Amino acid sequence: MSSMEKNKSVLLVFVQASSGVDGAASLDAEASKGLFSLLKDRALSGVIKRAQFAIPPLSLMILASVDVPGVTQEFCDLRFDRLPLDRHWDLVGIGVQTGAARPAFELAARFRQRGTKVVLGGPYATIFPERCREHADALVIGEADDIWEKLLEDLRDGHLKAEYRQGAFPDLSLERPVSKSMLDIGSYFTTNVVQTTRGCPFSCDFCSVHVMNGHRLRHRPVDTVVREVERFLEQDRRIFFFLDDTVNADEAYAQELFSRLIPLKIRWVGQSTTALGENPRLLETFARSGCGALLVGIESLADASNQAHHKFHNPAARQARCIRAIRDAGICVYGSFIYGLDGDTAAMAGTIEEFIEETEIDVPGINLLRPIPGTPVFDRLADEGRLLHGRDDHEAFRFSWAQEMLYLPKQMSLEEFVPSYTGLTSRVFTIGNAVRRALRAPTLPSAVLMFNSLYVHMYGLSRRDLRKQMAGLRKGVN
Repeated sequence: MSSMEKNKSVLLVFVQASSGVDGAASLDAEASKGLFSLLKDRALSGVIKRAQFAIPPLSLMILASVDVPGVTQEFCDLRFDRLPLDRHWDLVGIGVQTGAARPAFELAARFRQRGTKVVLGGPYATIFPERCREHADALVIGEADDIWEKLLEDLRDGHLKAEYRQGAFPDLSLERPVSKSMLDIGSYFTTNVVQTTRGCPFSCDFCSVHVMNGHRLRHRPVDTVVREVERFLEQDRRIFFFLDDTVNADEAYAQELFSRLIPLKIRWVGQSTTALGENPRLLETFARSGCGALLVGIESLADASNQAHHKFHNPAARQARCIRAIRDAGICVYGSFIYGLDGDTAAMAGTIEEFIEETEIDVPGINLLRPIPGTPVFDRLADEGRLLHGRDDHEAFRFSWAQEMLYLPKQMSLEEFVPSYTGLTSRVFTIGNAVRRALRAPTLPSAVLMFNSLYVHMYGLSRRDLRKQMAGLRKGVN
């Protein structure tokens, strides 16, 4: 049998970020920590992986579910799995996240040095293909649903091309069953990850969703989603994550879908806008279908800030009323803020703190603005001379847990802004507040306690790293 007639082996690799949502790592070098601190950080990193954030990457699950005769695909999640370097691979596929390109490129180089072909895809390869070409034998540019089958066929037939580019967006109405066969189900908090739509009708300038997936909302058929939920339940009866960026963006579609899911008696979490609180019928359907918690992007409580960043659908006046309505329906609220948008002044810290107490948000998240390369806000801040690193130094804009200032706020100096932010997080994230939020949570009290307790630690890392950064900046000035 010739080499072309043998089954081709493909390895899909999930590369975690070095800090932030994939672990509790500080930006400080581990060598600078005491033994107790180091052990604590490592233990909490494991807790985070298993509890808060450990869900499988749906994009790679979709690719691994593509069946091409003569090709075998396997999956490696580097959060849990050892890299299988002792085996032969004809191709390694790596998804490159914007802001975490360096570890992906290093992994690609490691395989290519062994003579293994590497294909890179994902957001970074789509937005910055020219930065990725030298690190790969092939690039996948755009959503890969329709591209991946062709690439695997070309690999099998010995005709792998240097580039596979999406033409039109994939047709989500086509049946593409997602398999879990490649997963170690026990490694994850849940493997029930489902996406019902792609695209975003909004244009927030700090977000890359509309850059990658377009402004038009595309839907999977309701029947297809219901069948997928039923199949997933056969293997894993834990909570479902609906990964849509805005699960209530099309209210008629959401009403039909979640009405159909009521008889399945699942528990689920997702992301929505606070406008859900103004639709009592849909809110009731969410609650009856098993919705336990929703992440809502509040961002700023100043209309000037939201409008400066093209978030026009989020007027501050209705936020508190909508959040109360969601919680009154028995659904926990994870309220996500971005402190330091262009209309924010130092008074915003107190406003956020009061708002959290007034609305009884179950899990607050208070983030710094992360200017991601490829987003409109990144280009604008670069043009205005407000980035703290060169616009071409993409590695400097890696994902982290609000542990670095990457830009100059518009209304405050760094000397004013950083103490304002660290003071806010030190008051909001305490063990006492974690317990109080769990006791008053409308549901999922243990999860609320876990999130808030972990955030006490995570925001402690943030404060430590920001102080270290500020000390370095002062030293550089002197």
